[in-house]
Amino acid sequence: MIIAPLVYNFSLSFTDWTMAVNKAPNFIGLANYIEVFKEPRFISSVGHTLVFSLIAIALESVLGIALAVLINRKFHGRRIVQALMLLPVVATPVALGMAWKLILEPSIGFANVVVTALGFEARKFLATTSFESMLVLILIDVWEWTPLIMLMVYAGLNTIPQDPYESALIDGANKWQTFTQIPLPLASSSILVAILMRLIDVVKTFDIIYATTQGGPNFATENINIYAYLNMFSYYEFGKAAAISVLFFIVVMGIGGGFLKVKEKLEVEY
Repeated sequence: MIIAPLVYNFSLSFTDWTMAVNKAPNFIGLANYIEVFKEPRFISSVGHTLVFSLIAIALESVLGIALAVLINRKFHGRRIVQALMLLPVVATPVALGMAWKLILEPSIGFANVVVTALGFEARKFLATTSFESMLVLILIDVWEWTPLIMLMVYAGLNTIPQDPYESALIDGANKWQTFTQIPLPLASSSILVAILMRLIDVVKTFDIIYATTQGGPNFATENINIYAYLNMFSYYEFGKAAAISVLFFIVVMGIGGGFLKVKEKLEVEY
């Protein structure tokens, strides 16, 4: 179920198949790959993917770890807070995308109701070619997936015994010293696994972007996944879309492999 589609997609990337009637796939060698690398849209989609992924994973990691430490403390209503925080993760991403599209709609969206009530001009949050639209999508992704990192780090924190905390308290360590010397290194494996899983997932982001902007306006939010999808199902250039998918697969595997090397090195140091 995994190998067969990969092999078929790889072989398709060397053809010029466009699903035309009575036209079988024709072998054209590396022509699709050469064409893809020459297209400015592919280069910009790679840039958008990297920017989106790096900013989103950085924010989600910091906020996820901070929230995990917060809910690891005992306070009244902790279970309710945990349940509410996990709601974005369990919801359907496409439904969330449509909901955010309505919230951010320029004329009747709730976001602009708040913005105008505060005395500012209404914004076209998802309809600008500047970095604003990309930033809004990043914030939506952070809102949706930070709880996942929080949950995984929280599970790691729960495996740490109380003895080190009590020793730190006796030694007079402050909160920052306690955090950097006990939960951060001892839960490092859970933290790194959470970041790795989210990193691979955020690079492949499709649903939120497609449900809100579909890569627009003017391809300002188009990532590699959206670019491949449009070539496949809008332009019917199956060979070219397959080549993009192969390149995307290599990028994801490279990112995952590189992060695993970093994870192994950090675990050895700890």
